[in-house]
Amino acid sequence: MAMNVGSPDSEEAELNSTINTTPLVDVMLVLLIIFLITIPVITKTVVSNLPKAVNIPTQTKPENITLEVDAKGNVYWNTKLVNRDQLLNLIKEAAVKKPQPELHIRADKDTRYEAVGRVIYTVQRGGIIKVGFITEPDKGLGAMHR
Repeated sequence: MAMNVGSPDSEEAELNSTINTTPLVDVMLVLLIIFLITIPVITKTVVSNLPKAVNIPTQTKPENITLEVDAKGNVYWNTKLVNRDQLLNLIKEAAVKKPQPELHIRADKDTRYEAVGRVIYTVQRGGIIKVGFITEPDKGLGAMHR
């Protein structure tokens, strides 16, 4: 058996030195489709009923107490600087009032979580039941949802 491969002088004798990328692209597209189909199946979450957020404007009453925590971690009781022991005593005094006042915590955006956590722990030890956090509304979100 013989095979004719052509003469060495013909144009067909030149080698094709380019890479055929079509099979590579086909394989990559198949892998992408497989990943897109399997990722939602793999992702599992625990079933839980998450609370619904409602933005209700705060009604300031004279009996409400405002605790402010600045960026350095200093705590202010209605604009008066207090230390931890004073804060606990003030909270205990307010907790026995009828009706019990609401406590609003305002923290600077640069405040460490640790400082706010200490304030919440002190409020819990003092016995105040109603605690809220005061924040500034995000003005950028309103324009995006319209």
